[in-house]
Amino acid sequence: MTTTAPPTFPAPALDRLPELTRALAACAATHDRDAELPLRDFELVHEAGLLTATVAARHGGPQAGLADTVRILRALGAGDPAVALVTAMTLFTHAAEARTPSWPAGPLGELLTESARRPVLVNALRVEPDLGSPVRGGLPATTARRAPDGGWRLTGRKIYSTGAYLLDWLLVWAVTDEDRPRVGSFLVRAGSPGLAVEPVWDHLGLRASRSDDVLFTDVPVPADHVAGLSHPGVDGGRDPVGGVWNSLGLAALYLGVADAARDWLLGFLHERTPSALGAPLATLARFQSAVGEIEVALAGANRLVAALAAAVDAGEPGAADEAGGAKVLATRAAIDAVQQAVALVGNHGLARRNPLERHLRNVLCARVHTPQDDSVLLTAGRTALDRSRPVA
Repeated sequence: MTTTAPPTFPAPALDRLPELTRALAACAATHDRDAELPLRDFELVHEAGLLTATVAARHGGPQAGLADTVRILRALGAGDPAVALVTAMTLFTHAAEARTPSWPAGPLGELLTESARRPVLVNALRVEPDLGSPVRGGLPATTARRAPDGGWRLTGRKIYSTGAYLLDWLLVWAVTDEDRPRVGSFLVRAGSPGLAVEPVWDHLGLRASRSDDVLFTDVPVPADHVAGLSHPGVDGGRDPVGGVWNSLGLAALYLGVADAARDWLLGFLHERTPSALGAPLATLARFQSAVGEIEVALAGANRLVAALAAAVDAGEPGAADEAGGAKVLATRAAIDAVQQAVALVGNHGLARRNPLERHLRNVLCARVHTPQDDSVLLTAGRTALDRSRPVA
C-alpha cells in the first residue's frame, strides 16, 4: 500500500456538508415511504462536488482519500442513508480506479466526461441468487460468451443491486464461457438491450435505496468494455483495499444514521414535558445518564473510524487489517445507540410519525454489508490463536 498521503479534498466542499445533510433529511421520510429516490438528491450531492470526490488526480479530480470519504458518508448518512449508500458505491468505484487503473480508455473517458457535467451513478453488481456474496468464495452464474463481432453477450441475474434503476454504469461480475474460464467486470451502460430492472425490493430498512434485481438477457458488451478479466483466484476477485474502503465507509454511513437518531432524541427530551413532572425530560438524571452513554459510544466509534481511515491513507502498517474489526465495533455502536434511544422514549420511538422509527429500521441494515460480523470475528480469532500458538 502506498505511503503517500492523498491530495487534500477542498475544504469549502466539506464545509457544505451540514447544509447538505439538512437538505437530504428534509426529504428522507418521503423517500422512505415511497421507496424511491429522485435524481434531484444526487444533483445536490453532485453540485457540492461530492459525487466525484474520489476521481483520480491524474484525471483532474480531487482524489479524496478514505478519511475525507468517511467524513462525507457520515454526513450523507445522517441526512438520507439511501442517498449515501448509492453515493458510496460511486465513490468506491472512482477510488478503485484511482488506486489501480482497470477501466479501458474508451468507457473511462465517457464516465469522466459525463460525471463532470451531471450526476453519474455507478455500482458493481456481484451478488447472485445462488452464490450470495462472492466474498465467501465461488464463481458467478452470470456468463459472458463471445459474440461474432468480437464483443461479449452477457446473461444472468444480480440481486441486491443498490440504486439499480438510477445507475448509469453497471459493473457486472461474470465468468466467460471459454475453455479456460476467466472472471471480470463487464461494463454495461444503462438502457442496453436485454437489460431489465425487476422491482422486487421490499425491505425493512433503506427502502429508498431500491436494491432491486437486475436481469441480463444476451446483453451486448463491446470488446473494450471489460475490466480486470483474469483467471479465477482464491480471493473471489475482490480488491482487498476496496474492502477496507467498504468497511470504514459504510461504518461511517451508519454512524451518521445514529447521529441523526441521537439528535432527534435530544430535541425530544428538551420538548417533552410530562404534566406530572412539570419540567422537560432532559432535566432528569436518568435521561441525562442514558444520553451520556449514547454520546460516549458514538464519539468513540466515530473517532475510531476517522483515525483508522487516516492511518490507511497514510499507509500505516497494519491499519488496513483493522478495518473489518472497526466496522464491527462501529456498526454495533450505531445499532445499540439507536436501540437505546427507542427504549428511552417508549412508544414515541416506534411511532411512524417520528423519524426514530425510520432510523432504527435503517441502522439495522448495517449488519448485512460485507464483511459481516461472523467472518470478521472468525478471522480475528484464528489470527490471534495462530499468533499465540506455542512453539514446538
